Amino acid sequence: MCRHTLFALLRQMLVICLTVQCISVAKDQQGRAGAQEVGGSRESPASLPSLVSKSAIPLSGGAGDYDALMKLVGDARFVLLGEATHGTHEFYRERARITRRLVEEKGFDAVVLEADWPDAYRVNEYVHGRGNDANAEKALSGFTRFPLWMWRNTDFRDLAAWTRAYNDTRTAAAGRVGIYGMDLYSLTNSADVVIQYLRRVDPSAGETARKRYACFRSYRDRPEQYGSDVAAGVRSSCEKEAAAQLQEMQQRLAAWRSRPWPERNDDLFSAYQNARAVKNGEAYYRLIYQGGFNTWNLRDSHMAETLQEIVKYEDAVRGEKAKVVVWAHNTHQGDARMTEMGERGELNVGHLMRQFHDGASVLVGFTTYTGELRAASAWGAEGRKMKVRPAVPESYSGLFHETGVPNFLLILREGGAVSDALAERRLERAIGVVYLPGSERRSHYFEARLSKQFDAVIHLDVTSAVEPLK
Repeated sequence: MCRHTLFALLRQMLVICLTVQCISVAKDQQGRAGAQEVGGSRESPASLPSLVSKSAIPLSGGAGDYDALMKLVGDARFVLLGEATHGTHEFYRERARITRRLVEEKGFDAVVLEADWPDAYRVNEYVHGRGNDANAEKALSGFTRFPLWMWRNTDFRDLAAWTRAYNDTRTAAAGRVGIYGMDLYSLTNSADVVIQYLRRVDPSAGETARKRYACFRSYRDRPEQYGSDVAAGVRSSCEKEAAAQLQEMQQRLAAWRSRPWPERNDDLFSAYQNARAVKNGEAYYRLIYQGGFNTWNLRDSHMAETLQEIVKYEDAVRGEKAKVVVWAHNTHQGDARMTEMGERGELNVGHLMRQFHDGASVLVGFTTYTGELRAASAWGAEGRKMKVRPAVPESYSGLFHETGVPNFLLILREGGAVSDALAERRLERAIGVVYLPGSERRSHYFEARLSKQFDAVIHLDVTSAVEPLK
């Protein structure tokens, strides 16, 4: 599980990078000793690279690279694009290539990020031609929380600029693409947005919101201290106030939905989403300090529910079913039930989306073997380029390296011998914003059944670090 530190907060906030303790070498060797069952026949581990290479679709950078993935997507409403690290340039680049095709060819309506709602919504304002930002780089300056390079980088800037240019060609608002966040760390920033919105539309309600959220005022930029103080009995919680304000925003949104033909009201919807972030963020920071409570589940449930809220809103204003592409770490995007996470009772976005939208969601994982990435050596430290150690041979990344195919797409949902082979337990690497190469085996590997965890996987053998904006 995640590495423990002196502060319980760090343990939970590091779920972005999910450093997972792997199974011991002895258990790993025992689970894969001898022959493996592949498609009903006994196939030696040495033949697995050959089996994978036969099914691998090489990626050359050409326009047809992801034709097979587009076919797999079909009429799906949700495509979840993962990443094995939070600091790899090629993961961002390839997700952007796929996203552009989903928008242009499949009519996808929104890009949802593993990011806070207020920060991403500033980018949403820019891509819709609203707000005060002159360019995409300025729009990304709203991302101020560690790790800055996760969204303030050249790859995501280019996608935001492309989205603005695409939207500028659309004559109707219904045909434009939005960019949203789905995380819950923005406790005080989200409270500010709710207050500001209500002050504009209903000053009396704005004053009520200000009084309710006043209990968070002294914890600006340090919401973790709020949770610590509540746990220590230094102060009472703001749980009731946050819940009351969310209930009011729910009523306002319900009144809007009750209209026969509701017109877009993005400001109302954004304020409502911020009220959700306050309510669930308050619970997250408060419950961090309660032993035994799984705040990972609370966070991923919030993210999955945010996706539900986005499509519900877009469905109402577009008059048809909306489609969403999601960018987040593999540990959020793959089906947790097929990993050690699920065995510990943890759920995630991929798991919940398969439950909510069976057959209408496509989960895509990413892996790499070696190269460089941008990461920090500790939470809150400055990000820097770091060498990625070659993946251990008994991992999926190690297996994919042995195929000799440098970059490829592997479709797993269709079944067959390769899917059967990759349903066996094997180590998977997860690096987030913190990379600990000195304890990599213990800190960054966990066991998974890849072909059941994802519908497709993209392997990029040698990768480079994402380039942050200055």
